[in-house]
Amino acid sequence: MFLTNPALGSKEAYVPGLTQEYVAQTYGVPVQDVAKLGSAENPFGPSPKALAAVKQAMKLQVYPDWTARALREKIASKYGYSADQVICGAGETEIISWIIRTFSSPGDKVLMFVPAFPIYHMTAENEGRIPTYVEMGDELDFDWGSYLGAIDDRTRILFLTNPHSPTGRLLDAADIRRVCDAAAERLVVLDEAYIHFSKTNGGMDLLKEYKNLIVLRTFSKVFGLAGLRIGFGIADAEIIKPLMHLKPTWNMGQLQIAGGCAALDDDEFVEKTIDAIAEMRTYVMDRLAGLNSFSVVGQPRSNFFLLRIEDETLDSTMVFNELLKRGVIVKDGSVSFINLGKRYLRIDVSLKKQMDRLVWALTDIVSAA
Repeated sequence: MFLTNPALGSKEAYVPGLTQEYVAQTYGVPVQDVAKLGSAENPFGPSPKALAAVKQAMKLQVYPDWTARALREKIASKYGYSADQVICGAGETEIISWIIRTFSSPGDKVLMFVPAFPIYHMTAENEGRIPTYVEMGDELDFDWGSYLGAIDDRTRILFLTNPHSPTGRLLDAADIRRVCDAAAERLVVLDEAYIHFSKTNGGMDLLKEYKNLIVLRTFSKVFGLAGLRIGFGIADAEIIKPLMHLKPTWNMGQLQIAGGCAALDDDEFVEKTIDAIAEMRTYVMDRLAGLNSFSVVGQPRSNFFLLRIEDETLDSTMVFNELLKRGVIVKDGSVSFINLGKRYLRIDVSLKKQMDRLVWALTDIVSAA
């Protein structure tokens, strides 16, 4: 038997959203009618400018620049920083793994609210770090007193998500500042994968105030490039430098670099996506307000929301499976997020056709129960 890291495989692997093809084949729903609302993907597809650039970047026999210099310079110019403050990875998830390996050691603590994006604690566990969980309030709001109080001498990295997943709640800049101040020499990771949908600048400007902060963003959501795998982090150059030493040498290919650069110029596509999601978010919130068996948690500012099951005869796994039978894919909170329990579903905001199918399916499930 091969020797392996004993931490690996000790916990569940990541659970991604199901595919439309799987649901169509399993439940006999025409694939074009399946509402995929479990992966927070862009319903409009990829940025047209990015797609065109990828098609023209087919010099597959040539090694890319190992630092993804062109993309780093483009990102730096877009957000008002320098290229030596930017690092690119195959999605945010790759950068998160580098951060944990670079800025903590086995036995150190990694702080996060729960429920949260599972990659934070899964990567920490697999690297021998200790996830420190701070439970959210009764309404899944932020308990800042408990979060700040959990920082101790063994804490090395603090994760924040803005907007938070799975609730979609937006962080206040004042609270991010409180965390950065309290963290002192520790690293604060501000994950802003979904920030565009809040119609705010998020915490990007806070990088000018705090040298212990790194802001992560992705091309998977608003730019529609989930299949290319592009993410980036911006921070003080002294944070980026050791990450560059750790990252795989050629982790970004020609197509990723070309697609990412072009997507940053596609403001028209980005604004179209943001406005459409905002309109549909309002629409589906109004539709769901008429269902007594369910309620939406808080005031979501993302391209997803958290649905609470109020009917005690139902639970998240049962509703999840019944939705699949009706051609609707969501996330079962009890499977996808630790400490969330059996009463929640995370659901994407998408096109009107998909939102109407969701509301119909939920109504039909209650009627059949």
